Amino acid sequence: MSAAALQGRKAIVTGASRGIGTAIARRLASDGAHVGLVARSEDGLQALASEIVSAGGSASVLVADITDPTASEAAVASFLRAQGHVDILVNNAGGNVRTPTDETSLELWNDLLRLGLTAPFHWASLCGPSMRERRYGRIVNIGSVAGATALPTGAAYAAAKAGLAQLTRNLAREWGPDGLTVNLIAPWYVPTPLTEGVLSEPSFREAVLACTPTGRLGTPADVASAVAFVCGPESGWLNGATIPLDGGFSAASFFP
Repeated sequence: MSAAALQGRKAIVTGASRGIGTAIARRLASDGAHVGLVARSEDGLQALASEIVSAGGSASVLVADITDPTASEAAVASFLRAQGHVDILVNNAGGNVRTPTDETSLELWNDLLRLGLTAPFHWASLCGPSMRERRYGRIVNIGSVAGATALPTGAAYAAAKAGLAQLTRNLAREWGPDGLTVNLIAPWYVPTPLTEGVLSEPSFREAVLACTPTGRLGTPADVASAVAFVCGPESGWLNGATIPLDGGFSAASFFP
C-alpha cells in the first residue's frame, strides 16, 4: 500500500501503547492517516506520538480506559473536536487470563467480556455516527482464532472474541448501507508483552509452531499489514468478514 493510501483519513486505535496496537498505529500513520492513540496510561503514548511525528506522520494522544463509558465518550468527543470526524476505528485493546473455567471467577468473566466485547461495541457506537454522516467508515475489530476454535483454557476470552465476531457481522449488515465496512482480523500467537509469558516456555512454543503450517509465529507487523489493507481503498467490498491471520492454524484445526 502506498504512503498516500490513507492520506487525510482520521483513525483511532485502542490499545496503542504496546504490541500489536503500536504496530497498527505506526502503519496507519505511515500510510497517511492521522492516528488517535488510545490507552489507559499516557506512558508510551507520548513517545509513540513523537516517533510518528518525527517520521513525518500525524498522531494525537487519547488517554482513556476503554471499559469506562464516561472516559470513552470524553476521548471520542475530544478527537472529534480536534479532527472533525473519524474514518477508521481499530478496536485492538484486549487481554486474556488463561485459567480453567472452574478457576475463573464471575468478576474475571465480567472483566474480560467488558474489555473484549462491550468496549468495542461502545467505541463503535461512539464513532459510527460520524462515519455514517459522511457515508464512509472502516471499523476493524481485532479478534482471535480462540473465538472460533476451542483452546484448552481461557473460556471467557474465547467467548468475548466469538461475540466480537458476531458483533462484526451484525454491524456490517446494519451499517453497510451507510457506507461503512466492519471486519474482524483473528490472529494466532503473536509475540507481544501479553503473550511473552506462555511463549517463553519452550514446550508451549514448540507446540504452537507444530500446529502452524507456515512454521513461524506471527508478528505485530503481520497484523498491522492486514489492518492497513482492510482500512484501505481497495477493500471497499470486504464487509462482515472474519479473516484468520494464523499461518494456517485454523485450516489445520489441531492443538497438541
